[in-house]
Amino acid sequence: MTRKSLALFLAACLTGAAVHAQTVEVKDAWARTTVPGQKASGAFMKLTAKEGTRLVGASSPVAGVTEVHEMKMEGDVMRMRAIAGLDLPAGKTVELKPGGYHVMLLDLKVALRKDSSIPLTLVFKDAKGVESKVEVSLPVLTLAPGPAAHGGHGKH
Repeated sequence: MTRKSLALFLAACLTGAAVHAQTVEVKDAWARTTVPGQKASGAFMKLTAKEGTRLVGASSPVAGVTEVHEMKMEGDVMRMRAIAGLDLPAGKTVELKPGGYHVMLLDLKVALRKDSSIPLTLVFKDAKGVESKVEVSLPVLTLAPGPAAHGGHGKH
């Protein structure tokens, strides 16, 4: 293999990896603030996959354990539990939000302070079983960004 063909091959490999990693768009991501001593918080966002895929995990250096969770009513009780993965149908936005699906940050190593940010790596698996990762920086907020933070009232 010549130097030129090797360079083209490596460029193609790198381009393919970059394109694959960007098959899921992450929007409106944020993490909830904590008070001193609080050991858990949630991360929320909107995920849109170009092709059908699954969110199968996450990690952050600020948490000892990071899990994908769901909350749902069972009878009269709201239950939260870790799930193995969350399906992301092609072209449809799936919202991770308080009271629903979310990323749980457990065994926090630091307090999450308002107006700071934390790194989060999301792990996806496509229909062929190929894993990809997307790294995001989450602003730490007390309330969700946008109109929901205003309770739907007042000026926007």
